[in-house]
Amino acid sequence: MAAHLGVNLAVAALLWLSCADALGQEYSAAAARHKLKAIRHLKRLNKPPVKTITSPDGDTIDCVHVSRQPAFDHPFLRNHTLQMRPTFFPEGIVNNVESHKKDHSMAQAWHQNGRCPEETVPIRRTKMGDVLRASSVKRYGKKKHRTVPMLVSFDPDLVNESGHQHAIAYVEGDKYYGAKTTINVWRPKIQQANEFSLSQLWILGGAFGDDLNSIEAGWQVSPELYGDNNTRLFTYWTSDAYQATGCYNLLCSGFIQVNNDIAMGASIYPLSNYHGSQYDISILVWKDPQEGHWWIQFGNDYVLGYWPSFLFSYLADSSSMIQWGGEVVNSQLEGEHTSTEMGSGHFPEEGFGKASYFRNIQIVDESNNLRTPMEVGTFTEEPSCYDIRNGNNDDWGHYIYYGGPGKNNNCP
Repeated sequence: MAAHLGVNLAVAALLWLSCADALGQEYSAAAARHKLKAIRHLKRLNKPPVKTITSPDGDTIDCVHVSRQPAFDHPFLRNHTLQMRPTFFPEGIVNNVESHKKDHSMAQAWHQNGRCPEETVPIRRTKMGDVLRASSVKRYGKKKHRTVPMLVSFDPDLVNESGHQHAIAYVEGDKYYGAKTTINVWRPKIQQANEFSLSQLWILGGAFGDDLNSIEAGWQVSPELYGDNNTRLFTYWTSDAYQATGCYNLLCSGFIQVNNDIAMGASIYPLSNYHGSQYDISILVWKDPQEGHWWIQFGNDYVLGYWPSFLFSYLADSSSMIQWGGEVVNSQLEGEHTSTEMGSGHFPEEGFGKASYFRNIQIVDESNNLRTPMEVGTFTEEPSCYDIRNGNNDDWGHYIYYGGPGKNNNCP
């Protein structure tokens, strides 16, 4: 009996080893295929540089000739005539692009070790680890579906399903041709590597379904995307609600950069301090009334580039909603709300020097005038976790304070 049992155990052990070996080979083969896909994707993304700059924060910035950037991999851009500046700026903006004296109060870390020459654009080099952290090579550099709050048809089940939470101000009910704001910059704490925290403006067109058009810009902390907790300047676009089109920064074809000073996806400094110095950035996105492209300007000095109008359906004409505010991912680890912070990590009632703000909230109207909107609504899914308050005064125009710590005694 014992001998028979021993034979059975030996056979079982051999079968287990055989299965384990087969599974191991299958896993190794799958890992090799995944890595090969990542290598091919890196070759597509990382264009041959004219000059390379090593940033003190660990990034590598490649100065790529403006005509060889990823945008021109798009089949519709093969014969595109590069537009180095917009035909029109919105009426009412302060603009120093014609001046040689520039404001460098908000800088990027790589500037400490050099600058890119004329006729090149600075691109943060994508590393193997960046791609391998993504859920798949195909999804690298893309947001998940349903990352914009559905204000009209608010459904708590959809909020829980998407895992994204917001505290935003918004305007709707008209045609909009751009938006501008000034955002103070923080480094919120992130609990899980697959979570992020960002503060941005959204230029939206279409319904909140599979055909949503969106242009987005602001700052973010995203360990999964960048591999660290640095605060970084970013842009995003999609024409199908984050399904197949669009990406962050220059991680796919589409957005055309023309500026050689600012690298999208690179870290920015200095940062605001709680009960201390406050630092902010200004972002303007507008539709050129002649060419129809959507341009972005950073601060008063840097026209970064444009999204060609053909990328979009609804936004080829105009935007139907503008949003300003914060967004986080709540992974609900072990059923508890994340402690990932939004903004400064403090609630809006704490006010200046403690809470995060957007000030001088403006829209671009059909006459290409920059103006303060008449009515601004606010929205948050869970005010006990992240909240928002708005106001208006002579110095800041229309403004909001927003944000919060996430998990706390009232947000379990």
